[in-house]
Amino acid sequence: MTEQVDSLPAPSPAAADPAPPADHSGYRRATMALALAIVVLLGLNLRVAVASAAALFPALQELLGYGPVVAALLPTIPVLCFAFAGLATTRLMRWLGLERSMMLALVLLTAGLSIRLAPTTSMLLLGTIVAMSGLAVCNVAMPSFVRKYFPQRTAGITSLYSITMSAGAALASGISVPIALQLDSPLAALGVWAIPTLATLVVVAPLAIGARREKPEVGAAGQVSPWPLLATRRGLLITGLFTLQALLVYSIVGWLPSILVDRGMDPTAAGMLLGGLQLVTIPATVLVMALAARGLLRAAFMIASCAALAGFVSLELLPVQLALLPTVFLGIGFTMFPLVMLSISRSGESVEESSAMSSLAQSVGYIVAAIGPFSLGLLSSKLGSWSVPLWLLVAAAVLQVLLALWLSAGTRTRRAGRLQQVDAGAGK
Repeated sequence: MTEQVDSLPAPSPAAADPAPPADHSGYRRATMALALAIVVLLGLNLRVAVASAAALFPALQELLGYGPVVAALLPTIPVLCFAFAGLATTRLMRWLGLERSMMLALVLLTAGLSIRLAPTTSMLLLGTIVAMSGLAVCNVAMPSFVRKYFPQRTAGITSLYSITMSAGAALASGISVPIALQLDSPLAALGVWAIPTLATLVVVAPLAIGARREKPEVGAAGQVSPWPLLATRRGLLITGLFTLQALLVYSIVGWLPSILVDRGMDPTAAGMLLGGLQLVTIPATVLVMALAARGLLRAAFMIASCAALAGFVSLELLPVQLALLPTVFLGIGFTMFPLVMLSISRSGESVEESSAMSSLAQSVGYIVAAIGPFSLGLLSSKLGSWSVPLWLLVAAAVLQVLLALWLSAGTRTRRAGRLQQVDAGAGK
Protein backbone atom coordinates (compact mmCIF):
# COMPACT_ATOMS: atom_id res chain seq x y z
CA MET A 1 0.00 0.00 0.00
CA THR A 2 1.47 3.35 -1.04
CA GLU A 3 1.58 6.07 1.60
CA GLN A 4 -0.01 9.39 0.79
CA VAL A 5 3.29 11.26 1.00
CA ASP A 6 4.68 8.88 -1.60
CA SER A 7 2.31 10.13 -4.29
CA LEU A 8 3.48 12.78 -6.68
CA PRO A 9 0.50 14.80 -7.89
CA ALA A 10 1.09 17.75 -10.15
CA PRO A 11 0.76 20.95 -8.09
CA SER A 12 -1.97 23.29 -9.18
CA PRO A 13 -0.55 26.37 -10.89
CA ALA A 14 -3.36 28.45 -9.47
CA ALA A 15 -2.58 27.37 -5.95
CA ALA A 16 1.17 27.74 -6.31
CA ASP A 17 1.39 31.03 -8.18
CA PRO A 18 1.51 34.03 -5.81
CA ALA A 19 0.94 36.55 -8.57
CA PRO A 20 -1.90 39.09 -8.48
CA PRO A 21 -5.04 38.73 -10.66
CA ALA A 22 -4.73 37.68 -14.30
CA ASP A 23 -5.13 41.21 -15.68
CA HIS A 24 -1.78 42.14 -14.13
CA SER A 25 0.06 39.96 -16.65
CA GLY A 26 3.01 42.35 -16.91
CA TYR A 27 3.50 42.27 -13.17
CA ARG A 28 3.31 38.48 -13.21
CA ARG A 29 5.94 38.18 -15.95
CA ALA A 30 8.25 40.55 -14.06
CA THR A 31 7.77 38.53 -10.87
CA MET A 32 8.60 35.25 -12.61
CA ALA A 33 11.69 36.80 -14.26
CA LEU A 34 12.83 38.07 -10.87
CA ALA A 35 12.22 34.66 -9.30
CA LEU A 36 14.32 33.03 -12.02
CA ALA A 37 17.14 35.52 -11.45
CA ILE A 38 17.00 34.73 -7.73
CA VAL A 39 17.33 30.99 -8.41
CA VAL A 40 20.45 31.62 -10.51
CA LEU A 41 22.07 34.09 -8.08
CA LEU A 42 21.34 32.00 -5.01
CA GLY A 43 22.74 28.95 -6.74
CA LEU A 44 25.95 30.82 -7.53
CA ASN A 45 26.36 31.86 -3.89
CA LEU A 46 25.26 28.86 -1.86
CA ARG A 47 28.48 26.83 -2.02
CA VAL A 48 30.92 29.70 -2.41
CA ALA A 49 31.41 30.21 1.34
CA VAL A 50 32.18 26.51 1.87
CA ALA A 51 34.29 25.88 -1.22
CA SER A 52 36.45 29.01 -0.85
CA ALA A 53 37.28 28.16 2.77
CA ALA A 54 38.17 24.54 1.94
CA ALA A 55 40.77 25.64 -0.60
CA LEU A 56 42.30 28.01 1.98
CA PHE A 57 42.31 25.76 5.08
CA PRO A 58 46.07 24.94 4.92
CA ALA A 59 46.96 28.65 4.56
CA LEU A 60 44.51 29.69 7.29
CA GLN A 61 45.94 27.17 9.75
CA GLU A 62 49.46 28.39 9.02
CA LEU A 63 48.42 32.04 9.44
CA LEU A 64 46.30 31.75 12.59
CA GLY A 65 48.13 28.83 14.19
CA TYR A 66 45.10 26.86 15.39
CA GLY A 67 45.40 23.18 16.32
CA PRO A 68 43.90 19.94 14.95
CA VAL A 69 40.59 20.29 16.83
CA VAL A 70 39.81 23.67 15.27
CA ALA A 71 41.07 22.36 11.93
CA ALA A 72 38.57 19.49 12.16
CA LEU A 73 35.80 21.78 13.42
CA LEU A 74 35.95 24.33 10.58
CA PRO A 75 34.67 22.01 7.80
CA THR A 76 32.13 20.61 10.27
CA ILE A 77 30.53 23.95 11.19
CA PRO A 78 28.62 24.27 7.88
CA VAL A 79 27.02 20.86 8.35
CA LEU A 80 26.08 21.56 11.97
CA CYS A 81 24.60 24.94 11.07
CA PHE A 82 22.62 23.38 8.24
CA ALA A 83 21.20 20.96 10.79
CA PHE A 84 20.27 23.25 13.67
CA ALA A 85 19.32 26.35 11.69
CA GLY A 86 17.41 24.09 9.32
CA LEU A 87 15.28 22.86 12.22
CA ALA A 88 13.97 26.39 12.75
CA THR A 89 13.50 27.29 9.08
CA THR A 90 9.97 25.93 8.67
CA ARG A 91 8.80 27.93 11.69
CA LEU A 92 10.71 30.98 10.44
CA MET A 93 8.96 30.75 7.07
CA ARG A 94 5.55 30.58 8.79
CA TRP A 95 6.45 33.72 10.75
CA LEU A 96 8.13 35.85 8.06
CA GLY A 97 7.01 34.15 4.88
CA LEU A 98 9.17 32.33 2.34
CA GLU A 99 10.68 35.32 0.57
CA ARG A 100 11.41 37.39 3.70
CA SER A 101 13.07 34.37 5.30
CA MET A 102 15.37 34.11 2.29
CA MET A 103 16.20 37.81 2.54
CA LEU A 104 17.11 37.39 6.22
CA ALA A 105 19.27 34.41 5.30
CA LEU A 106 21.23 36.51 2.81
CA VAL A 107 21.75 39.22 5.44
CA LEU A 108 23.28 36.57 7.73
CA LEU A 109 25.41 35.15 4.92
CA THR A 110 26.79 38.57 3.96
CA ALA A 111 27.48 39.50 7.58
CA GLY A 112 29.20 36.20 8.32
CA LEU A 113 31.49 36.42 5.30
CA SER A 114 32.44 39.95 6.34
CA ILE A 115 33.19 38.91 9.94
CA ARG A 116 35.72 36.37 8.67
CA LEU A 117 37.99 39.24 7.61
CA ALA A 118 39.06 39.73 11.25
CA PRO A 119 42.50 38.13 11.85
CA THR A 120 41.62 35.90 14.80
CA THR A 121 40.54 32.28 15.11
CA SER A 122 37.49 33.23 17.18
CA MET A 123 36.23 35.63 14.48
CA LEU A 124 36.87 33.00 11.82
CA LEU A 125 34.71 30.56 13.77
CA LEU A 126 32.00 33.16 14.55
CA GLY A 127 31.81 34.38 10.96
CA THR A 128 31.56 30.82 9.71
CA ILE A 129 28.68 30.06 12.10
CA VAL A 130 26.75 33.20 11.09
CA ALA A 131 27.31 32.68 7.36
CA MET A 132 26.45 28.98 7.45
CA SER A 133 23.24 29.69 9.40
CA GLY A 134 22.16 31.91 6.52
CA LEU A 135 23.03 29.17 4.04
CA ALA A 136 20.97 26.70 6.06
CA VAL A 137 17.80 28.77 5.70
CA CYS A 138 18.32 29.05 1.94
CA ASN A 139 18.97 25.32 1.62
CA VAL A 140 15.66 24.42 3.26
CA ALA A 141 13.71 27.19 1.53
CA MET A 142 14.84 26.56 -2.05
CA PRO A 143 12.69 23.45 -2.78
CA SER A 144 9.64 25.38 -1.59
CA PHE A 145 10.65 28.43 -3.65
CA VAL A 146 10.94 26.24 -6.77
CA ARG A 147 7.61 24.55 -6.02
CA LYS A 148 5.88 27.91 -5.44
CA TYR A 149 7.10 29.85 -8.48
CA PHE A 150 7.77 27.05 -11.00
CA PRO A 151 5.28 24.24 -10.18
CA GLN A 152 5.29 22.86 -13.73
CA ARG A 153 9.07 22.91 -14.16
CA THR A 154 10.50 21.49 -10.94
CA ALA A 155 13.09 19.29 -12.67
CA GLY A 156 14.31 22.02 -15.03
CA ILE A 157 14.58 24.72 -12.36
CA THR A 158 16.16 22.36 -9.81
CA SER A 159 18.69 21.43 -12.48
CA LEU A 160 19.43 25.11 -13.19
CA TYR A 161 19.81 25.82 -9.47
CA SER A 162 22.21 22.88 -9.02
CA ILE A 163 24.26 23.82 -12.08
CA THR A 164 24.75 27.41 -10.93
CA MET A 165 25.60 26.16 -7.44
CA SER A 166 28.32 23.93 -8.90
CA ALA A 167 29.59 26.78 -11.08
CA GLY A 168 29.87 29.10 -8.08
CA ALA A 169 31.67 26.45 -6.04
CA ALA A 170 34.06 25.71 -8.91
CA LEU A 171 34.89 29.39 -9.28
CA ALA A 172 35.47 29.82 -5.54
CA SER A 173 37.61 26.67 -5.29
CA GLY A 174 39.70 27.55 -8.31
CA ILE A 175 40.49 31.21 -7.67
CA SER A 176 40.50 31.58 -3.86
CA VAL A 177 44.15 30.58 -3.51
CA PRO A 178 45.29 32.89 -6.35
CA ILE A 179 43.24 35.72 -4.78
CA ALA A 180 44.91 35.04 -1.42
CA LEU A 181 48.34 35.19 -3.07
CA GLN A 182 47.43 38.39 -4.89
CA LEU A 183 46.07 40.07 -1.73
CA ASP A 184 48.73 38.45 0.47
CA SER A 185 45.99 37.30 2.87
CA PRO A 186 43.82 34.16 2.97
CA LEU A 187 41.36 36.04 5.18
CA ALA A 188 40.89 38.73 2.53
CA ALA A 189 40.28 35.95 0.00
CA LEU A 190 37.47 34.71 2.24
CA GLY A 191 35.92 38.14 2.75
CA VAL A 192 35.83 39.05 -0.94
CA TRP A 193 32.95 36.59 -1.45
CA ALA A 194 30.65 38.87 0.58
CA ILE A 195 30.43 41.12 -2.50
CA PRO A 196 28.37 38.78 -4.75
CA THR A 197 26.27 37.78 -1.74
CA LEU A 198 25.40 41.43 -1.11
CA ALA A 199 24.46 41.82 -4.78
CA THR A 200 22.11 38.83 -4.47
CA LEU A 201 20.51 40.39 -1.40
CA VAL A 202 19.76 43.53 -3.42
CA VAL A 203 17.96 41.42 -6.03
CA VAL A 204 15.98 39.37 -3.48
CA ALA A 205 14.83 42.41 -1.47
CA PRO A 206 12.13 43.69 -3.92
CA LEU A 207 10.45 40.29 -4.13
CA ALA A 208 10.64 39.82 -0.37
CA ILE A 209 9.26 43.27 0.43
CA GLY A 210 6.41 42.94 -2.07
CA ALA A 211 5.49 39.34 -1.23
CA ARG A 212 2.06 38.70 0.24
CA ARG A 213 1.78 36.82 3.49
CA GLU A 214 -0.13 33.58 2.93
CA LYS A 215 -2.19 32.56 5.96
CA PRO A 216 -3.07 28.87 5.84
CA GLU A 217 -6.47 27.84 6.99
CA VAL A 218 -6.90 25.94 10.24
CA GLY A 219 -6.15 22.31 9.60
CA ALA A 220 -4.68 23.06 6.19
CA ALA A 221 -1.32 21.95 4.90
CA GLY A 222 0.32 24.99 6.51
CA GLN A 223 0.21 23.13 9.82
CA VAL A 224 2.32 20.24 8.50
CA SER A 225 4.93 18.96 10.95
CA PRO A 226 8.01 17.27 9.50
CA TRP A 227 8.40 14.61 12.21
CA PRO A 228 5.47 12.31 11.28
CA LEU A 229 7.15 11.85 7.89
CA LEU A 230 9.76 9.72 9.65
CA ALA A 231 7.04 7.10 10.07
CA THR A 232 6.72 6.78 6.29
CA ARG A 233 8.91 4.72 3.97
CA ARG A 234 9.53 7.67 1.65
CA GLY A 235 10.37 10.01 4.52
CA LEU A 236 12.91 7.55 5.91
CA LEU A 237 14.52 6.87 2.55
CA ILE A 238 14.78 10.53 1.53
CA THR A 239 16.20 11.47 4.94
CA GLY A 240 18.68 8.59 4.86
CA LEU A 241 19.82 9.34 1.34
CA PHE A 242 20.14 13.06 2.02
CA THR A 243 22.23 12.21 5.11
CA LEU A 244 24.67 10.05 3.18
CA GLN A 245 25.10 12.42 0.26
CA ALA A 246 25.69 15.33 2.66
CA LEU A 247 28.27 13.33 4.63
CA LEU A 248 30.11 12.35 1.45
CA VAL A 249 29.91 15.77 -0.23
CA TYR A 250 31.00 17.86 2.75
CA SER A 251 33.74 15.42 3.70
CA ILE A 252 35.28 15.70 0.24
CA VAL A 253 34.64 19.45 -0.19
CA GLY A 254 36.14 20.11 3.24
CA TRP A 255 39.14 17.83 2.97
CA LEU A 256 40.03 17.11 -0.68
CA PRO A 257 42.61 19.93 -0.97
CA SER A 258 44.16 18.86 2.33
CA ILE A 259 44.27 15.20 1.21
CA LEU A 260 45.99 16.14 -2.03
CA VAL A 261 48.43 18.58 -0.38
CA ASP A 262 49.27 15.91 2.22
CA ARG A 263 50.17 13.58 -0.66
CA GLY A 264 52.48 16.12 -2.24
CA MET A 265 50.33 18.25 -4.53
CA ASP A 266 50.80 22.03 -4.76
CA PRO A 267 48.04 23.94 -2.82
CA THR A 268 47.04 25.97 -5.88
CA ALA A 269 46.74 22.81 -7.98
CA ALA A 270 44.74 21.12 -5.22
CA GLY A 271 42.30 24.03 -5.12
CA MET A 272 42.00 23.99 -8.90
CA LEU A 273 41.26 20.26 -8.80
CA LEU A 274 38.44 20.85 -6.31
CA GLY A 275 37.12 23.50 -8.70
CA GLY A 276 37.39 21.02 -11.56
CA LEU A 277 35.36 18.53 -9.56
CA GLN A 278 32.59 21.09 -9.25
CA LEU A 279 32.74 21.84 -12.98
CA VAL A 280 32.27 18.16 -13.83
CA THR A 281 29.04 18.32 -11.83
CA ILE A 282 27.51 20.77 -14.33
CA PRO A 283 27.19 18.51 -17.42
CA ALA A 284 26.55 15.54 -15.14
CA THR A 285 23.60 17.39 -13.59
CA VAL A 286 22.17 18.10 -17.03
CA LEU A 287 22.36 14.38 -17.82
CA VAL A 288 20.82 12.99 -14.63
CA MET A 289 18.09 15.63 -14.43
CA ALA A 290 17.16 14.99 -18.07
CA LEU A 291 16.79 11.31 -17.20
CA ALA A 292 14.70 12.20 -14.13
CA ALA A 293 12.43 14.46 -16.19
CA ARG A 294 11.72 11.52 -18.50
CA GLY A 295 10.75 9.20 -15.67
CA LEU A 296 14.14 7.41 -15.51
CA LEU A 297 14.82 8.41 -11.93
CA ARG A 298 16.29 5.01 -11.03
CA ALA A 299 18.88 5.26 -13.82
CA ALA A 300 19.78 8.77 -12.67
CA PHE A 301 20.19 7.65 -9.05
CA MET A 302 22.36 4.70 -10.08
CA ILE A 303 24.66 6.84 -12.23
CA ALA A 304 25.19 9.31 -9.37
CA SER A 305 25.63 6.80 -6.55
CA CYS A 306 27.89 4.37 -8.46
CA ALA A 307 30.08 7.23 -9.69
CA ALA A 308 30.53 8.44 -6.10
CA LEU A 309 31.57 4.94 -5.03
CA ALA A 310 34.08 4.70 -7.89
CA GLY A 311 35.45 8.13 -6.96
CA PHE A 312 36.22 7.29 -3.35
CA VAL A 313 37.77 3.91 -4.24
CA SER A 314 40.01 5.44 -6.93
CA LEU A 315 40.97 8.39 -4.71
CA GLU A 316 42.43 5.93 -2.22
CA LEU A 317 44.00 3.46 -4.65
CA LEU A 318 45.42 5.71 -7.39
CA PRO A 319 48.58 7.83 -7.01
CA VAL A 320 48.19 11.59 -6.63
CA GLN A 321 49.44 12.08 -10.20
CA LEU A 322 46.18 10.47 -11.39
CA ALA A 323 43.95 12.46 -9.03
CA LEU A 324 42.02 13.88 -11.96
CA LEU A 325 40.20 10.56 -12.50
CA PRO A 326 38.65 10.27 -9.01
CA THR A 327 37.64 13.93 -9.10
CA VAL A 328 35.72 13.29 -12.33
CA PHE A 329 33.89 10.37 -10.69
CA LEU A 330 33.21 12.42 -7.56
CA GLY A 331 31.91 15.33 -9.63
CA ILE A 332 29.36 12.99 -11.21
CA GLY A 333 28.55 11.63 -7.75
CA PHE A 334 27.73 15.13 -6.53
CA THR A 335 24.61 15.03 -8.70
CA MET A 336 22.98 13.01 -5.92
CA PHE A 337 22.13 16.35 -4.30
CA PRO A 338 19.83 17.72 -7.06
CA LEU A 339 18.20 14.29 -7.40
CA VAL A 340 17.32 14.21 -3.70
CA MET A 341 16.18 17.84 -3.81
CA LEU A 342 13.96 16.99 -6.77
CA SER A 343 12.44 14.13 -4.78
CA ILE A 344 11.79 16.56 -1.93
CA SER A 345 10.20 19.14 -4.24
CA ARG A 346 7.79 16.50 -5.55
CA SER A 347 6.83 15.16 -2.12
CA GLY A 348 3.38 15.74 -0.72
CA GLU A 349 0.49 17.74 -2.12
CA SER A 350 1.47 21.33 -1.29
CA VAL A 351 4.35 23.76 -0.81
CA GLU A 352 3.97 23.32 2.95
CA GLU A 353 4.36 19.53 2.72
CA SER A 354 7.45 19.97 0.54
CA SER A 355 8.81 22.38 3.17
CA ALA A 356 8.17 19.81 5.90
CA MET A 357 10.03 17.09 3.97
CA SER A 358 12.87 19.50 3.21
CA SER A 359 13.17 20.53 6.85
CA LEU A 360 13.12 16.91 8.03
CA ALA A 361 15.68 15.62 5.53
CA GLN A 362 18.07 18.53 5.95
CA SER A 363 17.90 18.95 9.73
CA VAL A 364 18.22 15.25 10.56
CA GLY A 365 20.55 14.62 7.63
CA TYR A 366 23.01 17.36 8.48
CA ILE A 367 23.09 16.47 12.20
CA VAL A 368 24.24 12.95 11.35
CA ALA A 369 26.41 14.07 8.42
CA ALA A 370 28.36 16.42 10.71
CA ILE A 371 30.07 13.35 12.14
CA GLY A 372 31.88 12.91 8.83
CA PRO A 373 34.12 15.96 8.35
CA PHE A 374 34.93 16.31 12.07
CA SER A 375 35.73 12.67 12.86
CA LEU A 376 37.60 12.13 9.60
CA GLY A 377 39.76 15.19 10.23
CA LEU A 378 40.65 14.07 13.77
CA LEU A 379 41.22 10.49 12.64
CA SER A 380 43.60 11.49 9.86
CA SER A 381 45.47 13.77 12.26
CA LYS A 382 45.85 10.95 14.78
CA LEU A 383 46.86 8.29 12.26
CA GLY A 384 48.96 10.57 10.08
CA SER A 385 47.23 9.18 6.99
CA TRP A 386 44.00 9.54 5.01
CA SER A 387 43.67 5.84 4.12
CA VAL A 388 41.35 4.74 6.94
CA PRO A 389 39.07 7.82 6.60
CA LEU A 390 38.79 7.22 2.86
CA TRP A 391 37.84 3.55 3.31
CA LEU A 392 35.13 4.67 5.76
CA LEU A 393 33.81 6.98 3.03
CA VAL A 394 33.84 4.03 0.61
CA ALA A 395 31.60 2.11 3.03
CA ALA A 396 29.20 5.07 3.24
CA ALA A 397 29.15 5.27 -0.56
CA VAL A 398 28.14 1.59 -0.77
CA LEU A 399 25.21 2.27 1.57
CA GLN A 400 24.25 5.27 -0.57
CA VAL A 401 23.97 3.00 -3.63
CA LEU A 402 21.58 0.72 -1.73
CA LEU A 403 19.35 3.55 -0.45
CA ALA A 404 19.20 5.11 -3.92
CA LEU A 405 18.11 1.75 -5.30
CA TRP A 406 15.35 1.39 -2.70
CA LEU A 407 14.08 4.98 -3.03
CA SER A 408 13.80 4.70 -6.80
CA ALA A 409 12.24 1.22 -6.73
CA GLY A 410 9.24 1.09 -9.03
CA THR A 411 9.66 4.73 -10.09
CA ARG A 412 9.55 4.08 -13.81
CA THR A 413 6.49 1.87 -13.85
CA ARG A 414 4.47 3.82 -11.31
CA ARG A 415 5.32 7.46 -11.96
CA ALA A 416 6.85 8.01 -15.37
CA GLY A 417 3.64 9.22 -16.99
CA ARG A 418 2.84 11.69 -14.26
CA LEU A 419 6.36 13.06 -14.01
CA GLN A 420 6.59 13.63 -17.73
CA GLN A 421 3.30 15.53 -17.57
CA VAL A 422 4.43 17.67 -14.63
CA ASP A 423 7.81 18.47 -16.17
CA ALA A 424 6.73 18.81 -19.80
CA GLY A 425 9.54 20.53 -21.56
CA ALA A 426 11.81 20.66 -18.50
CA GLY A 427 14.48 18.54 -20.07
CA LYS A 428 14.44 20.33 -23.39
